[in-house]
Amino acid sequence: MAIDQSRYQHIEFRYDVRILTIALNRPDALNAVNAGLHTELSRVFYDVAVDPDSDIVVLTGNGKAFCAGGDIKWMQDAIDDPAMFERTAVEAKGIFFGQLEVEKPMVCRMNGHATGLGASLALCCDVVYAADNAKIGDPHVSVGLVAGDGGCVLWPQLIGYTRAKEYLLSGDLMSAPDAERLGLINRAVPLAELDAIAYGFAGRLARGATKAIRWTKVTANLGLKALAHQIFDTGLGYEIQSNRTRDHQEAVNAFRERRAPTFTGT
Repeated sequence: MAIDQSRYQHIEFRYDVRILTIALNRPDALNAVNAGLHTELSRVFYDVAVDPDSDIVVLTGNGKAFCAGGDIKWMQDAIDDPAMFERTAVEAKGIFFGQLEVEKPMVCRMNGHATGLGASLALCCDVVYAADNAKIGDPHVSVGLVAGDGGCVLWPQLIGYTRAKEYLLSGDLMSAPDAERLGLINRAVPLAELDAIAYGFAGRLARGATKAIRWTKVTANLGLKALAHQIFDTGLGYEIQSNRTRDHQEAVNAFRERRAPTFTGT
């Protein structure tokens, strides 16, 4: 195996001929991102880029969720230590641009809910196939944070500005069938059919003209990367500021206490 599994505690790698499956591996926590997984995500796509044993990547989650966004304990740690959140923001840039820079086609096998950073991980893939009982959304505002780690770049390009802002400003989730209808993802299928469609397409690409396929992806991503370079740093800066607000602390408290938050705009 070209990628050293010993360097990763929260990501699992599986090879099938020239197809590499990257599986987020915190199933008991719905693959929510903690500090360790965030750090691993900030380097994994760079490792994938130079992996000589793969041509196609399938990104998925172990267990019943794809990725439930940020871990709530990790959010509290960032509130208690704002400097840690600033370091996290640097990693966030590595995750987003690392994924966009990978020349190998990436297929998302969205086996369950994808929220927050999980949604960005899914939507940064080139093709997204989802289980039809899954939901996707970017609920950063629901926890008092700015959607600074990719949502404000990706969603408007995929479904238009007015629809994107409806979801980004409300934090609402949408079902996978609705996401397919709006053009946010490619297909929503029964979970039992997900492997067939995701790996079927990955296999088709693996049998194709590798260089032509890679360079077509690179060309198609140029406009998105240029836009991301214009927007991403500002989004992260605002997210760092929102980490220091009372509303964010209130949202974390409310989540722990299983109640609705009471926001004050401070």
